[in-house]
Amino acid sequence: MAKALRTALDVVQAESGSILLADPVSQQLIFRHSIGESPVKTGTAIPWDEGIAGSVFQSGVPLVVRDVKHDPRHSPAIDELTAHTTHDMIAIALKRWEGEPIGVLEVLNKREGLLDDDDVAILSIVSAITASSIEQARLHQEAKLAEVVRLLGDVSHDIKNLLMPVVVGAQLMECELKDLLGDALKRGDKQAKESFERCNEVVGMVENSLRRIQDRVKEIADCVKGLSTPPEFAPCQLDKVIIEVTDTLKWWSDQKGISIHTSGLGRTPLIVADERRLFNALYNLINNAIPEVPPGGTITVSAKEEPIGVGLHVTVEDTGKGMPPEIRDSLFTLAVKSSKRDGTGLGTKIVKDVVDAHHGKITVESELGVGTTFHIYLPLRPPGTSPR
Repeated sequence: MAKALRTALDVVQAESGSILLADPVSQQLIFRHSIGESPVKTGTAIPWDEGIAGSVFQSGVPLVVRDVKHDPRHSPAIDELTAHTTHDMIAIALKRWEGEPIGVLEVLNKREGLLDDDDVAILSIVSAITASSIEQARLHQEAKLAEVVRLLGDVSHDIKNLLMPVVVGAQLMECELKDLLGDALKRGDKQAKESFERCNEVVGMVENSLRRIQDRVKEIADCVKGLSTPPEFAPCQLDKVIIEVTDTLKWWSDQKGISIHTSGLGRTPLIVADERRLFNALYNLINNAIPEVPPGGTITVSAKEEPIGVGLHVTVEDTGKGMPPEIRDSLFTLAVKSSKRDGTGLGTKIVKDVVDAHHGKITVESELGVGTTFHIYLPLRPPGTSPR
């Protein structure tokens, strides 16, 4: 796409330009590439029915605007954001020769003279080729993702089969221990009672881990497909979810010499939420943080009611390496990058999908050499829901 945009600017001798792609879920046009002295940050979004770009996307008809500041369709927000002044522009829908638009190509400020209909004719060819290339890339990606989803289904089935003997064995062990300690338990033997309780805890932990693993594989499959089953909202105690996540990951953090702390628990109200999804979101954030924190460092998970009676503010703060600005700024956009070798950014997408499903908001602060803090804001009750 970057090469196509550069070609478009070269053939019409324009100073700057952008490619915006449509996101049907949010109904926005997302800036994917921008070239010029003041490029628009990748991931910046605008409503797909507003501004000159929105008008072109909705109609599919190219627009030549020779005096942008006097055009009533022009929204100055992007110019203000980039400290850029647009004089003249062409906006043309990205679509194949036949078909619905998938985005918009914008070119701004012809170097000599003004952009005109002759430039539109040239850009129509460039935009059609660009749109066709994007569609071909998408089809190829969808084919690969379909295979990944199939494999994930096989993996999920195999995991269940592999772990089932462990679950059955733990349950048998519980029964055997109960038979062996039956008399001692009846007599009220303290040591026997403690042994039996520890056995029950192990069985419960194994059964819970099996369920969480199955949930996690399903969540990854949904994320890869770009789909998600409807949230299962019900009254939920967030403190319980946080404790389950930190307990699950404690063995790994201990191995790495990292401490996981919690703060503010015990004072948060019930919320209406999908407990399974919240577990997966918090698990991803903490799990991703552990390898980034040096030995002796900490990860702190806190929760508080904020604003009172409206929502919860959850933070996951670490004393790790921090992220460079280009990684931090793309984290919750379509252009998400991973700072890890062979990373896909999938974990971050899962977190964002969960927060969006709850009509919440997530932001991140990060500084290299200092650490990273994620802020999650969840409503006590998402719009249109009621406790069951």
